[in-house]
Amino acid sequence: MSFSIGSFILQIVSFAILLFFLYKYAFGPLLGMMEKRQNTIANQLETADKKQKEAENLLKEHQAALQEAREEAHEIIEKAKASSRKMADEILEASKAEAERMKGQALQEINLEKEKAVAALREQVASLSVLLASKIIEKELDAKTQSKLIDDMMKQVGEGL
Repeated sequence: MSFSIGSFILQIVSFAILLFFLYKYAFGPLLGMMEKRQNTIANQLETADKKQKEAENLLKEHQAALQEAREEAHEIIEKAKASSRKMADEILEASKAEAERMKGQALQEINLEKEKAVAALREQVASLSVLLASKIIEKELDAKTQSKLIDDMMKQVGEGL
């Protein structure tokens, strides 16, 4: 095996031509596709990061809105409780006032009926007194007859009441 410079130069030129064609038709498009794919993946990763940040922001907004809604619901419930307590107190006070008014009215009616009864009793006593006086005047009574007459009158007064 002998070394020949001409053959060596021919092999180097052939190798250079082969490299040129490989670079132009094989490596060039392959490197271009790989670069394009790398750019696409980088864009997709960047888009995914943006989407993830947007999702995190939306999650934070939703959590804040949910917390705000919970606070509003709690306030509404507390206001409703306070309102119901206030209404219950007002109803209780109104009931007490109505009961006192009815009690006062009943006492007035009782006093009125009592006064009517006393007035009627006075009229009966007065008429009985007049009747007794007229009977005494009609006849003179001894002590025994007078006592009997008073007892009879008291019985009549008792029955009239």
